[in-house]
Amino acid sequence: MRISRSRGAGQSGQAAVEAALTLPLTLFLILGILQFFLMLQARVMAEYAAFRATRAGSVRHGDCEAMTHAAILALLPTFHSYLGQGLSGSPADKLGQAFALRRDNRYTPGLAGFQDGKHDRAIVWIIRESPRGLPPNEEGFDQHEVRRLETRLVFWFPLKIPFANWVISRMVLAHWGLMPYAATNPLMPTQQANWQQSAAMTVTLDTAIRDELLTRVGLEQYVLPIHASASLRMMTPARAQFFGTLNCPPAPETL
Repeated sequence: MRISRSRGAGQSGQAAVEAALTLPLTLFLILGILQFFLMLQARVMAEYAAFRATRAGSVRHGDCEAMTHAAILALLPTFHSYLGQGLSGSPADKLGQAFALRRDNRYTPGLAGFQDGKHDRAIVWIIRESPRGLPPNEEGFDQHEVRRLETRLVFWFPLKIPFANWVISRMVLAHWGLMPYAATNPLMPTQQANWQQSAAMTVTLDTAIRDELLTRVGLEQYVLPIHASASLRMMTPARAQFFGTLNCPPAPETL
């Protein structure tokens, strides 16, 4: 009986050790898969947001505020849960309340039920690829000639799944050659990570986007810049008052 108990205790201890070693990996796989599907949803919604922003601009003379608000409304479901606390009323009321907190194109941190976490920077950047080459006077700019409004949207999608956000962010930064990651495996000190830029898939980012991404990661605001574009014929003439800058603030003019 003593031998049997000893073997049982040994097997139980071995199972506990194996569980401790495999649990972090299993947990990361579950969280990573969840974050991956959220990223896919964000990608689809970014395409829709680019269309909605371009559509709003085409019928509002290129008004950046209308374009930005249309994009934010389209993107809200990707980072805001309508089941959280702090909202009341009909679905339309909840949407309005969520939008009101972010109408200035910034995430809202620190509010219960509004799961923006530490994020407090811009939600979207809208770059207007066309029309460019503005005429010297408003009369010439407002003339009824055929113009197309071509936009490129950068959605700063927040990675909010705990643990998976940090790992995925580091992997992406290393893959893009922005921040190599090398660290010792705490479970096996002889192993060391060496995440470097991949030679097979190289992503070239604009300097402004790269700098913004690194700034946010430095603030522990883990994001993924998702790009989308759209082009529509302008249904109203472009007005110079809405083209003081080529891009919609806060998107840098260097893009």
